[in-house]
Amino acid sequence: MLELRHISFNVDQEGQDKEIIRDISLTLPDGQLTVVTGPNGGGKSTLARLIAGIEKPASGQVLWNGQDITDWSVTDRARAGISFAFQQPVRFKGIQVFDLIRLASGKSLSVADACQYLSRVGLCARDYIDREVNASLSGGELKRIEIATVLARNAALTIFDEPEAGIDLWSFQNLIEVFEQMRADIAGSSILIISHQERILSIADEVVVLKDGRVAAQGARDTVLPGLIGTVSAVPDCRVAETGGNRA
Repeated sequence: MLELRHISFNVDQEGQDKEIIRDISLTLPDGQLTVVTGPNGGGKSTLARLIAGIEKPASGQVLWNGQDITDWSVTDRARAGISFAFQQPVRFKGIQVFDLIRLASGKSLSVADACQYLSRVGLCARDYIDREVNASLSGGELKRIEIATVLARNAALTIFDEPEAGIDLWSFQNLIEVFEQMRADIAGSSILIISHQERILSIADEVVVLKDGRVAAQGARDTVLPGLIGTVSAVPDCRVAETGGNRA
C-alpha cells in the first residue's frame, strides 16, 4: 500500500518558489486501479514523479507498505516494486525489443515468453521481437512496447503518466483494452493512471481530482465521475490524435 502524508513540492520560478503540490495526503490501497485527473497545471504529473522518486518533496513523507521511502532513489523504489511508465516512452537506440522486455522482467526470459507479452498488448510478435527500439517505431507502437515491459516486470504498483499522449485513436482504443485486462488481473497489485480521458476514468475503481496542487475530490468512480463528465474545468478536453504516424 502506498501512502502520502502531507506532501508538498515547490519549483523555482523567476527567483521565487512556486508551490506545485500543496500538503497532499493520499492512500492508494492494494488491488485497485486509481485514476488521477484534473485541470492542466494541477500537479498530476508532478505527483506521479514524486511517487516514483523522480522528484523529491519539499516536505512530507512517502510510505510504501508502512516503510518511509521518501529519500529512496528511483532505482530503490523500482526494486521495491514501484514501476513508472513515462508520458513519452524512451527510445533506446541499439537495443532490440526482446532485450528490452527481458531486461524489464529482471529474469531469464525466452523469446516465446517475450512474444506473449507483445501479444497481450496487441502486437504481432514476429514483426516486433527483433526490431530496434528507435525512431522507426510510431508513438502507439512505442507505448504498447513500454506496456509490454511493464507487464513483464509485474510490479506491485505501476504508474502511467498520461498514457494516451501522442498516440492515434486506434492505438488508444487498444490501450483501453489492455488497461481493462490489467484491471481484471490486478490481484494484489495496484495501478495508478494520470489521465484526462473519460474512457480511462470509466474503468477506474477510484478517482482522485487534483486542482491547484490539492485534492479537490476523491472517491469511488461512481461517486466522483458523474460530477466530472462534461465539466471542462475539471476534466479538460484532451483529444487523442486520429491521424499521423504509423498505426500500431
